[in-house]
Amino acid sequence: MSDIALSVSQPNEKPVRSAARTFRTIQTVCIFIVALVIISPLFLLVVASLKDDRFQILADMGSFRAFWVSDPTLNNFKEVGHFSGELAFGRYLFNSLLILVTTVCAGVIVNSMAGFVLAWGSVKGRAAILSIVIALYVIPQESIIMPLVIIVSRAGMTDTFAVQIVPWIASPLYIFLFYQFFAQLPKELLEAAQIDGASIFRIYRSIFMPLSLPAVATVSILTGIETWNQYLWPILVTQTDYARPIAVAIATFFGQDSIYWDRAMAASALMMIPILGLYLAFQRWFVSSFVGSAVKG
Repeated sequence: MSDIALSVSQPNEKPVRSAARTFRTIQTVCIFIVALVIISPLFLLVVASLKDDRFQILADMGSFRAFWVSDPTLNNFKEVGHFSGELAFGRYLFNSLLILVTTVCAGVIVNSMAGFVLAWGSVKGRAAILSIVIALYVIPQESIIMPLVIIVSRAGMTDTFAVQIVPWIASPLYIFLFYQFFAQLPKELLEAAQIDGASIFRIYRSIFMPLSLPAVATVSILTGIETWNQYLWPILVTQTDYARPIAVAIATFFGQDSIYWDRAMAASALMMIPILGLYLAFQRWFVSSFVGSAVKG
């Protein structure tokens, strides 16, 4: 009887294994195609930045020649790397890095403090405050930009670094993210620290913040991407090269008479480096925060 059962089960296993292999092959091909679609524009950008002829870059677009450079050169990077003059791209890059680092650091501190107070502080009307925070997140930034422009212009903050940092430090989304993370931590940590005589700030700084590295990484990366890609706000509140960021600088390569594709490609390639570095620095905690949220969900 057992021999008959084995003889029946063995033929059935072959179609199952064959179907599993076919499914894995299709899955691998689909992943490869998606990765190719995502990576190909970045590869094209790097290749185009190594070409010295802007007319050749435009002519190669739409063909496979766009993905190949026969005579690579770094002249485009040299031309856009100056800190003064017509192509003061180095100055713009420095401005963006200063705005990025300051906004991320200040944003993590302010938003985490607000989230911690909402989670564990003695706050009356916590539910109402959370509702207001969530409601503020729904309001698009574009709808409040013009009133903000009037406020900062009357305050004399235009064409400064502060005007590009201060309005975007506090964020309803990031306050809620920190609140949600802190609220999931055991209450016994807070009670034990209070019994030992620790102040509320000491509890926040020495206990809760070291445990919130996934939330810090998530907020840092999201704040960094949002700050780095700002275009509409800087172009409204800056008039000179003193505090103008990199996103506005790249637009200067696209003039009415001619478009400097070679320099624009080199500038765009340089623009990717800092934000990729920020992601790689926080990658481990950023991924773990999403994995932990998926497991809890």
